[in-house]
Amino acid sequence: MRGWWQELAGLVLPVDCAGCGAARVLVCADCRGALSGAAAGPVRPSPRPEGLPEVQAAAAYEGAVRAVLLAHKERGALPLAGVLGAALAAAVLAGGTRPGPGRGEVALVPVPSARRQVRARGHDPARRIALAAAGRLRRAGVPARVAPVLGLRRAVADQAGLGARERRENLAGALAVRRGGAGLTGGARIVLVDDVVTTGATLAEAARAVRAAGLLPGPAGGPAAGRAGPGAVLRAAVVAAPADSFARAPRTAAR
Repeated sequence: MRGWWQELAGLVLPVDCAGCGAARVLVCADCRGALSGAAAGPVRPSPRPEGLPEVQAAAAYEGAVRAVLLAHKERGALPLAGVLGAALAAAVLAGGTRPGPGRGEVALVPVPSARRQVRARGHDPARRIALAAAGRLRRAGVPARVAPVLGLRRAVADQAGLGARERRENLAGALAVRRGGAGLTGGARIVLVDDVVTTGATLAEAARAVRAAGLLPGPAGGPAAGRAGPGAVLRAAVVAAPADSFARAPRTAAR
């Protein structure tokens, strides 16, 4: 119910831009530009956690981008999922996913939030953004769907304030593929997705869980198809990452 009322309020009540505060617009043109994916590129946290797949980010986690992400995640501004999903879709495309026949389906696997966080926020931010991104990819000609196959198998501490090593220790072995996960991915190309990457610990743990469950498809039609095998590639995409983690400096928006 909380989520339904938040969605309705966002549609009918006057709002200010979540990124910069411009009057009576959900996201202004300049802030949409910052989230357009024009600056999308690979990011490499330092130190790089073991097992982290190649990660593409749509924008630097600063300024308007940070404000929009926090408004969606922490303040329940659910209509922002559309613009954030478009940014995530741009990051997926930047990772080499291209529209066209014969390229196969893409399964976006969101990093799960703890149940207590979902209850407190009234929604699961990464999953909501992933759903919007899948819709944007399909409209661009990429067969995409969301496969929520990951779950927490033990409690973890709040990551806020933890350093890179502490985050790795906090998350080690915490994620697992749910029963029936192989059926949900169905041999599709898996892209792990989240709203933000900082140290990379969360995505590295998600990658470990996916690999351990054997969800990476091998060569099409070969004996490893549907299981981890030679040629299997795991990728990840996020809306934003710290500016200094980009392999090349991201272009900044006007605002």
